[in-house]
Amino acid sequence: MDLFLRVRHAQLFGLLPLVLTGCSLSPSPGATSTPSLQTGAAIRGSVYGGEVPIGGSHIYLLEANTSTYGGPGIAPSSSNASVSLLSSTGAGTTLDTSGGATNGFYYVTSSVLPGSYGDWTITDDYSCTPGEQVYLYSLGGGPSGGSANSAAGLLAALGNCPAGGTFSPSLFIPMNEISTVAAAYAMAGFASDALHVSTSGSVLGQLGLLNAFANAANLETLTGIGAGTAPATTTGGNGTVPQAEINTLANILAACVSTSGPGSSQCTTLFGDAKSAGSTGTLPGDTATAAINIAHNPAANVAALYALPTGTPPFAPTLTSVPNDFTIALNFSGGGIATPSAIAIDSIGDAWIANNGSTASVTELSPLGVALHGSPFTVGGLQSPSAIAVDLSGNVWVANNYNAGSITGLTSTGTALSGSPFTGGGVNEPEGIAVDGSNHIWAGNNGEFMAGDVSVYADNGSAISGASGYGPGFGIADEAIAVDSLGDIWTINGYITGVQKFVVNIATGALISDASYEAGINDPTSLAIDASNQVWIATHGSYVQVLKNNGTALAQYTGGGVHFSSGIAMDGASNAWIANTTFSLTTPGFLSEFSNGGTAITPSTGYTSSTMISSGASSLALDSSGDVWVANNGNSTVSEFIGAAVPVTTPLAYAVQFSLLGTRP
Repeated sequence: MDLFLRVRHAQLFGLLPLVLTGCSLSPSPGATSTPSLQTGAAIRGSVYGGEVPIGGSHIYLLEANTSTYGGPGIAPSSSNASVSLLSSTGAGTTLDTSGGATNGFYYVTSSVLPGSYGDWTITDDYSCTPGEQVYLYSLGGGPSGGSANSAAGLLAALGNCPAGGTFSPSLFIPMNEISTVAAAYAMAGFASDALHVSTSGSVLGQLGLLNAFANAANLETLTGIGAGTAPATTTGGNGTVPQAEINTLANILAACVSTSGPGSSQCTTLFGDAKSAGSTGTLPGDTATAAINIAHNPAANVAALYALPTGTPPFAPTLTSVPNDFTIALNFSGGGIATPSAIAIDSIGDAWIANNGSTASVTELSPLGVALHGSPFTVGGLQSPSAIAVDLSGNVWVANNYNAGSITGLTSTGTALSGSPFTGGGVNEPEGIAVDGSNHIWAGNNGEFMAGDVSVYADNGSAISGASGYGPGFGIADEAIAVDSLGDIWTINGYITGVQKFVVNIATGALISDASYEAGINDPTSLAIDASNQVWIATHGSYVQVLKNNGTALAQYTGGGVHFSSGIAMDGASNAWIANTTFSLTTPGFLSEFSNGGTAITPSTGYTSSTMISSGASSLALDSSGDVWVANNGNSTVSEFIGAAVPVTTPLAYAVQFSLLGTRP
């Protein structure tokens, strides 16, 4: 079954993305589907500001748009506006005629009656599209005897519209500041503000949105016991949640929600420090959009926001000091994660981790961080795995950097491909691995006194390059490798402190020519290709080197905390993300981000999140939900920074095939 059919089947039957594995990528990037609307069943919930119920608030039921993208850097417009689901036929619905942003939408109202204060009910007066993503938005209202606050905006992510368009009538959904933080961060890659959440109509774009909404359940207990609170562990039990940070962010929002309105000093301060571009841009009109803006700009005005709650805030425990930034990261262990050296994302958002611990293995995590298919996998001749990549068929390839070396091929369920491990083709202590748009497997070799620098294989593991491999044989290098959308192969080479480019026959993998560029780069460690086929190189110096596709130097970028970098990847806006290592047991590693024009987005301290990635951040990869995955070999964990980046097309081989590197899916 191809990707389009498998994803749609899973969505229609309400399956979480963690059960979707092993998809092959066959649709074109623009493939879409248009299931019919279905009438829903009643759902209920409550609205609270902190610990105080809010009556008289307007509750809107919304569906994410699937016609074009919203998200960071994209202005709200009619084309990326969320879709209102409530109709005029149900009991208790009212048409909004305020003339504001919700004008023309139907809503229900939270109760002002004693005994049910703050509660609301939506009867069978809505229709949602099976497989699309649904959320709640509350606006206005106030506490009993208090003033209504038009700036009180709250969110709750319901997620996948089930088959038949019916949410369980037993659901009771609390909306408060914690549910708002969870929803805002989970859908940050697709949200321009609270009323503009949108993705493209492509299968990959919609799958990225599905996975993003599902991750809200890792940040908040959505229903049942503890609903409306931040958990300490993820739903799968193997991840640590930054509970104190989520509570701190919720208290920041509550400082405004609990006031008389947008003119209060608390709301004025919050909105001034949570503009659409951080310290600049458009002021948010309510606390829900403020939360989305903070997720987009997690290093902006951190101290001022942290100081906003006063007295005894409603949510605890909280951070005890000003954090470095307000990124939210989950830390996963288990599943055999041990000294992870590299990470790759497949077509459905699963993270594949190469483990270089005492037992060489590979771990597969779902988009929610749950170990899949009996991870870890130790088959296929794994030995000191140093790099990992996913091909167009969903198979996973690992570079084995030990005793002359080999490459291992695994299926999408973790079984060894027939004949694995594969040798020949000149492979010698491979440090890097990549897949091109014709599904050839490329290994970058690091073996001393070797004949060639790269080796290439067919997708069945048979060698295409001869016994000498391709290239002049500089060797003795950290041979990271990447493929651009033209089909050219790029490697870094520590021996010449530069970069090599291999021009190949795209159809056959045969070498046409090779060349070396930019000698003198300070210990290059990793490289990535942007949407313009420019080559971005992370180094052990305090800069990032960028080359044009013809090999000439474009620029060196500094700042953003770049220091002793070990990994680099591009997001869907061709912003560069870099993993930095400190080699200190007391100072954690951190992430840096640069715009495609070279402007440092991160501060001089980078991003660390309150969960603190380890000192040995060895590799990173980005997914189609806008999450940044970091392999931490210093403490044998994997971090997932929720909604921190612009969603990007995965896997990289698919992006190469359709010229989608560094673009949204």
